[in-house]
Amino acid sequence: MGVPAEPHVHVIGASGRSGQALCRALAVAGISVVPVVRDAAKWRAGGIDTPSRVADLMDAVALRSALHRAVLVVSCAHARFAPAVLAAGPPDARYVFLGSTRKFTRWPDAHGSGVLAGEAAFLASGRNGVMLHPTMIYGAAGEDNVQRLAALLRRLPIVPLPGGGRALVQPIYQGDLTHCIQAALAIAWDGPHSLVVAGPSPLPYADFVRAVALAAGFPAPHIVTLPTWPMMAVAALTAVLPLVPTVRPAEIRRLLEDKAFDIAPMIAMLGVHPIALADGLIRTFRKP
Repeated sequence: MGVPAEPHVHVIGASGRSGQALCRALAVAGISVVPVVRDAAKWRAGGIDTPSRVADLMDAVALRSALHRAVLVVSCAHARFAPAVLAAGPPDARYVFLGSTRKFTRWPDAHGSGVLAGEAAFLASGRNGVMLHPTMIYGAAGEDNVQRLAALLRRLPIVPLPGGGRALVQPIYQGDLTHCIQAALAIAWDGPHSLVVAGPSPLPYADFVRAVALAAGFPAPHIVTLPTWPMMAVAALTAVLPLVPTVRPAEIRRLLEDKAFDIAPMIAMLGVHPIALADGLIRTFRKP
């Protein structure tokens, strides 16, 4: 899968996890990248030689300069910045934005509300492109979903979960998300579109925890059911406890809602068949 050979791909948020993964994949495919970053030193620290353009997304002049004559634009920044990107980017460019399935949560927060606002601005813009809404992303260098859970499992033989971990999750491997972005870049979108991208099938969160423990080489934890509000109170303490990864109270509450999605539109539109969770976790914990 590829994109047209002629134009560069401007990647906003290129120094982030998804941005770096995309830039590396495009480089392997022989496609020129224009990284647009806020911190040039952080970009250089990622080990990719391509010179970057520096622009804060709140600086309209700098962003307009960075996107001058752009043909293909990918924004790996938070979707709330979509209006700024659209205002600065050429009207005839094609856009790929990263949103989030957090927009579906029953408990809206700043993250989910920002995704909804960014999506609304994009859909109202009439610009050509797509906003991809990934589920939980795992497998990128430095990600804090699977890796943070593994750090907890290293210390916790017993895992308390609200509802016993019966709510469904459908994580997507970073490599699959990268393939989705590449495929989206190759499509001549007519107007703005929105698309959920997810792993192959949903599973209960308790089974996800057990799968992470197995892939990380830990014994299967014992799952116990605890009420939500006490768990949220304990989660708040992890912010100050040493040697324990921070778990935010809102994350506990979101463990009560199903996050399961039909990926038939993703496969039909992008041609990406996501890998199984077990395979993705093997790649995630594979020793270098």
